[in-house]
Amino acid sequence: QVQLVESGGGSVQAGGSLTLSCAASGVTHSFYCMGWFRRSPGKEREAVAIISRGIATYAESVQGRFTISKDKDQHTLYLQMYSLKPEDTGMYYCAADDRFTCGWEDKSYNYWGQGTQVTVSS
Repeated sequence: QVQLVESGGGSVQAGGSLTLSCAASGVTHSFYCMGWFRRSPGKEREAVAIISRGIATYAESVQGRFTISKDKDQHTLYLQMYSLKPEDTGMYYCAADDRFTCGWEDKSYNYWGQGTQVTVSS
């Protein structure tokens, strides 16, 4: 019964910022992993930022510009994005899993949101 719902996507100019939110419901225990993935035009879906065991990791392409955080009590995940580039354009998905097998690979996640579009113009 777990559901993930993203919000906060939109269109911004290069250099702008956005904050994405992911609200989880139907959760009985804390997720072992939560993360953000994106599918950009012409690219396979890739991990953007993952938080697991209190440790955040980022894709090289977004390091220094994106920050992932989580409200454990509310099971809400955030992605703060700054200095956005056109290359950041894509559909962003929230993902979560409550098993220790989860990690960087998207296939290790059982729960996914519907996605929220982020468009960055030049």
